[in-house]
Amino acid sequence: MDGGSPLERLLRRDRVITIAGVVALCLLAWLYIVAGAGLGMNAWQMSRLALFPHLQTPNMTSDMTSDMPGMDMSGMDMSGMDMSAMAAEPRVLGAANWAPMIAMWWVMMIAMMSPSAAPTILLYARVHRHALAQGQIQDKLAPTGVFMAGYLLVWLGFSVAATALHWLLEREAFVSATMMSSQSRWLSAIVLIGAGLYQLSPFKNACLSHCRAPTAFLARHWRPHAAGALRLGALHGAFCVGCCWMLMALLFVGGVMNLVWVAGLAILVLVEKLFPAGQWVGRAAGIALIAWGGATLLV
Repeated sequence: MDGGSPLERLLRRDRVITIAGVVALCLLAWLYIVAGAGLGMNAWQMSRLALFPHLQTPNMTSDMTSDMPGMDMSGMDMSGMDMSAMAAEPRVLGAANWAPMIAMWWVMMIAMMSPSAAPTILLYARVHRHALAQGQIQDKLAPTGVFMAGYLLVWLGFSVAATALHWLLEREAFVSATMMSSQSRWLSAIVLIGAGLYQLSPFKNACLSHCRAPTAFLARHWRPHAAGALRLGALHGAFCVGCCWMLMALLFVGGVMNLVWVAGLAILVLVEKLFPAGQWVGRAAGIALIAWGGATLLV
């Protein structure tokens, strides 16, 4: 029995191919993060669970001593050395350093956002297949990859902005250059309370509504061909950034490379977007973040 042309067989399997592609991309992104994101850092050592991360910033003097067991520092006169300045010294982000930092943020966004974006990507492929069957379009292959590229390009723009902010916070010693987490009570409190308030805001709810209703989103903004797919993917990415940017800012509190915080935020985003009670979970998280920020000011 003739199962049709190779192209027709491929079209019937586009859902499996799309799922496999999204899963592979997500797994590779997570592996990259766990391996240190190309920055020569140990993500496991930078991962910890702490209610008040700014109190857990490691003492650089003790770290230096423990890392150099053969050196006797007891007889050294360190009265003229500003150890706080050494601890707070920021990395120098030259042209060679910006690229890996942006890559770290971008791959981290791919790892965190791909699972919650997968239903919309799959639905896009299905809508394209239906339109093809109805003779509404002539493109044989759904430009699903182009749609996803548009989505990820928006997160690349976010990653560039996050890297610039990361450098600024390190330069001003609000974020540790070694642990990439907050070492300031005020920064932690402001970000926690700000994220909590944003979770309860109308703008957050508007963006989340688009993410939670991909059928309505595609019906309203659909455009044919690859250019339309790129535009549609970028628009979906813009709504996702609008929905989640303050949650991503929480990484400056707990640690940009802290796997506990990265995984926790990824789960919260997934629940918000895909679960029936996701909006209520997001609002409850907002209230908890505000309380957490208030407690941070007191410790």
